Amino acid sequence: MADGSETRDRHESEIRSLIGEREFGNYVGGETVLASAGATFAPEDPTIAEPIMTVPESDAGDVDDAVAAASDAFAEWRALTPLDRGDVLREWSAVLRDHHDELARLTTLEVGKPIAAAREDVETGIRFVEYYASVAAGKEGRVPDGGTDALAYVEEEPYGVTGQILPWNYPLLLLGWKVGAALATGNTCVVKPAEQTPLATIRAAQLSAGVLPDGVLNVVNGSGETGAAVSGHDAIRKVSFTGSVPVGREVMRAAADDVTPVTLELGGKNPFLVFPDADVEDAAETAAAAGLYNNGQSCDSGTRLLVHEDVEAEFLDVYLDAVASRTVGDPFADVSQGPLCHREHWESVRDYVELGKSEGATLLAGGGRPTDAPTDGYYVEPTVFGDVEPGMRIAQEEVFGPVQFVMTFSEYEEAIEVANGTEYGLASGVFTRDVARAHRIASDLDAGSVWVNHYFGTVPGTPFGGFKQSGIGRECGSEALDEYTQSKSVRIALDR
Repeated sequence: MADGSETRDRHESEIRSLIGEREFGNYVGGETVLASAGATFAPEDPTIAEPIMTVPESDAGDVDDAVAAASDAFAEWRALTPLDRGDVLREWSAVLRDHHDELARLTTLEVGKPIAAAREDVETGIRFVEYYASVAAGKEGRVPDGGTDALAYVEEEPYGVTGQILPWNYPLLLLGWKVGAALATGNTCVVKPAEQTPLATIRAAQLSAGVLPDGVLNVVNGSGETGAAVSGHDAIRKVSFTGSVPVGREVMRAAADDVTPVTLELGGKNPFLVFPDADVEDAAETAAAAGLYNNGQSCDSGTRLLVHEDVEAEFLDVYLDAVASRTVGDPFADVSQGPLCHREHWESVRDYVELGKSEGATLLAGGGRPTDAPTDGYYVEPTVFGDVEPGMRIAQEEVFGPVQFVMTFSEYEEAIEVANGTEYGLASGVFTRDVARAHRIASDLDAGSVWVNHYFGTVPGTPFGGFKQSGIGRECGSEALDEYTQSKSVRIALDR
């Protein structure tokens, strides 16, 4: 068992260094402000299971204030050319990069992810802002053939004030995905970070002061009620949400009253298919990373491993070694895995482990608390179940933790039926050397992303989003710009 006092001392030192006298409140109209009601909440450091600090809890009036600031800033921001907006966004990106280490350490502190992964998240989020700044500058209207007696053209206009509701697993990465696209297309933003992980988002917004015009980017902190005030606000004309399917449904219902368009990036129960002609060693090592990266707290985690029966034994030998080699501990150290993000989620994942046992699946690895993890905190071992049947709850429901499920298949049609046999359709992985089969699978899988002979293929330029109950709309690629603009058709008579 790791020395808990040493870890606690380290984290308390990080809190003093990162928080100090700095104020973490709402960010509205270019200033850090307190919430009006005086209520607070306390995000935890999941490594030591202790509060980091208190943050103001926003009510509907605070959301109104943020929306008013965003409304006031919209005309000025929209009036800039895409090139000029891009220059401003790149300037903000440069400031964020100057504070890269601070933002990564805040992310590790509040999410619990290893510092190396936090650094990668921050850098990737910044790159998405820069990507949208460049792509938006090249986004042009269209001039259809209006005939000889008229000129027709199509304008793409911003919605105005937009709302972004962020998840706790990738706070700054998703900030880049959502806010980058919204701002690049001329919208202003009201951002609601997850109540478990608001600090890095607040700090990133504070670092926009003096770069973005006041009111262009606003942050309101709070729980689900604050998010509901954002998604149901009659002056917010577009909402983007990433999170669970049940909460996504609530966001959609709230937005429906004002017929507000939504982008929803929801859950996943993603298949990882291994065919007998695959490079089995590569597939097995990739499978471990695909399902356990970020502690399995990723909507695109490859959790359902569908392995052809002819290579199951070979696959498991390599795969279980890869799982066993993952190190678990203090996320500020050089480890593969830190704690789960918060207590409620930790309890949910442990309940799913017990459910797997009760459903008759065989525990092949893990299942408990890591012996080498700090004595405090929300830790779960990398866990693997075998003998899993497609109809089991553990094979159908999103666990969102470091838990994977191994199933076998004998025929192509069986593999596709099992892969598509959930309510989700977000991501998928396929390992095969047969190019024709790869193309066929890509067509047959009900998933927004199909990654062949690798996993995690979302980069700037490739759209990301789901089929079925995994969501509506696309982010990451140029398609995200379409999510934040509305088309206006104009036709002018020339013969009058």
